[in-house]
Amino acid sequence: MAMNKYNPIQQFCGMSIIKVITILSLIGLPSLVHAQGDGPRFYWKGLVGMNAFPVIGTSQSGNANPMDPAHTVNPGSEFLATMLMPGYARVFPLFNRSAMASIIVPMGRISSDIKVNGLTSTQTASGFGDPMLQFGINIVGPKAIKSIPDMLRYKPKFSLDVIGSLAIPIGEYDSESQVNIGQHRWYGRIGLPVVCQLGKWVPGKRTTLELLPAVWFFGNNNNYSGQTLETKPMFQIEGHLTRDFMEKLWGSLDFIWYSGGESKVDTLTVPQLNNAGIGITLGYQINDNMQLMIAYTSSINDSEPEDLKMDSFRITFICGWHKLIEGMHRLKGKD
Repeated sequence: MAMNKYNPIQQFCGMSIIKVITILSLIGLPSLVHAQGDGPRFYWKGLVGMNAFPVIGTSQSGNANPMDPAHTVNPGSEFLATMLMPGYARVFPLFNRSAMASIIVPMGRISSDIKVNGLTSTQTASGFGDPMLQFGINIVGPKAIKSIPDMLRYKPKFSLDVIGSLAIPIGEYDSESQVNIGQHRWYGRIGLPVVCQLGKWVPGKRTTLELLPAVWFFGNNNNYSGQTLETKPMFQIEGHLTRDFMEKLWGSLDFIWYSGGESKVDTLTVPQLNNAGIGITLGYQINDNMQLMIAYTSSINDSEPEDLKMDSFRITFICGWHKLIEGMHRLKGKD
């Protein structure tokens, strides 16, 4: 029997599916594009059981290896990296809170003109980098979202998570080269992502202030051109002011700041960072399961040779999938 156009289930599917998927596809991943950070809206909460498959493409240039999370500055040098980073993330409940596990794997090419003692040499590196694992759990905010009605009622208000990231040092590494995609050492971070809802939570009018303070920790690289590279912890804070322009289009003003991370190679010391960057992000919901984001970030206080100089352009494509949402698609398509 044909379904009447006023059937309440049909109406529910038609009215809510865009609102549900818009939030579901904004799922967070550890970003190896360290000059840009994780990005805006990456710590909004999704329906448990949600799967996300991101692909991140980046182009970065500056005076530090973009794949080195410590941003060790080499004054007078130029690095250019073109990277592709596929990943996977899943949302699940833990102690009735929303938790997420994810992995991202970098691959691509870095070329450089490195200046040492007045001499410039050209070096390149290509292949796979260090995979990064991340686990995060919400500790303040809405409880785990386990149903479509709960998803529709979702409002972040004030949300606080705890995240831990760890890079596995199995990427391409050449001890004779100063330019590598893999870093030949363990490194990771601990962070506290915060999402603050500003005003009403209505698709097309949503506004958030988001902060991510984090501390990076670095193991030693005991084969850095035959020497030992040591790096002290580095503090990072990332901020975003996001706003919906339309139901499917949103933007963000972005800020990132680094402090610390003093490095030492045997007796040579590289000063700690105290640098900031600003940028913008645009996000667009292509359809019920796919979203596209474009972001640009540039360093600002970089007038001295020892300052971190970095320009980053990033395109992120995310495909989200959940069996409940696919069921809604099928139900909506019935006659």
